[in-house]
Amino acid sequence: MIVLVTGASGFLGRAVAAELIATGHEVRTLQRRPSGLHGATDILGSITDPGQVARAIHSAEGVIHLAAKVSLAGDAREFHTVNVEGTRTVLAAAEAAGVSRLVHVSSPSVAHAGSALEGVGAESASPEQARGEYARTKAKAELLALASDSVKMSVIAIRPHLVWGPGDTQLVDRIVDRARRGRLPLLNGGTALIDTTYIDNAASGIVAALHRADVAHGRAYVLTNGEPRPVGDILASICLAAGVRPPRWSIPAGLGRAAGSVVERVWAARPGADEPPMTRFLAEQLSTAHWFDQRDIRKALAWSPTVTLDEGLRRLKASYRHD
Repeated sequence: MIVLVTGASGFLGRAVAAELIATGHEVRTLQRRPSGLHGATDILGSITDPGQVARAIHSAEGVIHLAAKVSLAGDAREFHTVNVEGTRTVLAAAEAAGVSRLVHVSSPSVAHAGSALEGVGAESASPEQARGEYARTKAKAELLALASDSVKMSVIAIRPHLVWGPGDTQLVDRIVDRARRGRLPLLNGGTALIDTTYIDNAASGIVAALHRADVAHGRAYVLTNGEPRPVGDILASICLAAGVRPPRWSIPAGLGRAAGSVVERVWAARPGADEPPMTRFLAEQLSTAHWFDQRDIRKALAWSPTVTLDEGLRRLKASYRHD
């Protein structure tokens, strides 16, 4: 089918578009800079521009919506404009163009209120309880998307959790950089059990959602490798793959949350060039368990991950040796 992918210049969006091309679909991409993908038709533009979105989506049969403002801090208005109003624009254009299936890529943070999530499924998105502007606006966007599910357009929301792999500049590079500079603490010893998702599995799961949207539509699913490990082990494994010393020092979770709150206020007044070193949301993510029951998604999508965490780490290590 003809499939539009928004946000294909990003790490996950590019992998999803490549997976679609590999499985024989005709792929268009919509984002602000070229995707660099061989076999895709790039349309440069913003999801906040109705005309550009309508042009990109014309005659498409499927849409995978990944474009979003992703950050731990920033202007609340920009988060709302891109994540909420941008999603609203994509949904309206998809309905007008007669798109039959749409995958909205969301985040488990839309249902995270600061406490542990252990062995749960995709709990309801809650803009009121979500932590930070990114999570709040993604929660609103997911609710908008699922409200658009109908007999004419099947809508499904997929929440990939902590996606990583070779070439990742959002998670892996920041972990490695901060560890190298000695600025990556563990919270409560790094014992909290968490799920992560290797990039190939995230991409294939999202494409599976497009294929199965007609039977699995109308709800959200959390997507992970299904191999929870202590956060300290995950951080150490990524650091060792990159050839840097893993974090050795630990601070109490309460201190991390307090420091994160202070940093958020400072960043709001005087934003830095990079992501803030700590936020309350990040402190909660590093100190509370968040792993998810994968039985529903694997049954609904007739899908399962093909790359284990250990294999993913071997590939990550190989990518650093190659560099």
